[in-house]
Amino acid sequence: HAPPGCGGAPPQQEKPRPAPPPADDPPPPLPGEGTITGKITFEGTAPKMQVIRMTSDPLCMAEGATSEVLLVGPGNGLVNAFVYVKDGLGDRTFQAPKTPVVLDQQGCRYSPHVFGVQVGQPVRILNSDNTLHNVNARAKNNPEFNLSQPKAGIENLGTFEQPEVMVPFRCDVHGWMNAYAGVVAHPFFAVTKEDGTFEIKGLPEGTYTLEAWHERLGTQTAQVTSDGKTPVTATF
Repeated sequence: HAPPGCGGAPPQQEKPRPAPPPADDPPPPLPGEGTITGKITFEGTAPKMQVIRMTSDPLCMAEGATSEVLLVGPGNGLVNAFVYVKDGLGDRTFQAPKTPVVLDQQGCRYSPHVFGVQVGQPVRILNSDNTLHNVNARAKNNPEFNLSQPKAGIENLGTFEQPEVMVPFRCDVHGWMNAYAGVVAHPFFAVTKEDGTFEIKGLPEGTYTLEAWHERLGTQTAQVTSDGKTPVTATF
């Protein structure tokens, strides 16, 4: 069935996938050497992973595919939580990287499921599946965009110009496909790994409010103080 029409899209280009671009100049050094490491733990018994039925599209029928909405790894570590500095950077500004963040569609799934991107940094949206995908980004602080990618090799390029935690992505053709982008004005963010751990590098001396966001479990905050050199920890 046909995807809905486009509207309010950021600048985009549709073309066959090119070769990887040459490496950009290295970004300017971060203002400090402080590191925050930590782990997000799911309390209680981890829920059983839900199987996704992809029978609506014969090109997507992956056996045993499971939902990514709530993933709990070893040691009850919570996977796919977005952790970022919410407050404490003052009026500092940070140049956006020129290297795009890549959001791919593989096996009728978004990859990665949760990702971070700086304001003004390109987002490269790819279709690696030989089937129709419709990329619908339901932003609130930024213009929404709705892209049809009918076959493998199609890509679109766009940016977000305002911070927004989080921007939900979905495919209007395959209802189980979703992803989230954390758009922030600085490089101090991370997504928890398979064991629930995260690391944020390059912070200057200061006291910071961290926020951890999860699509099912909501948000929590924690305050940490860094001397700009010695690693500190934060747990949720």
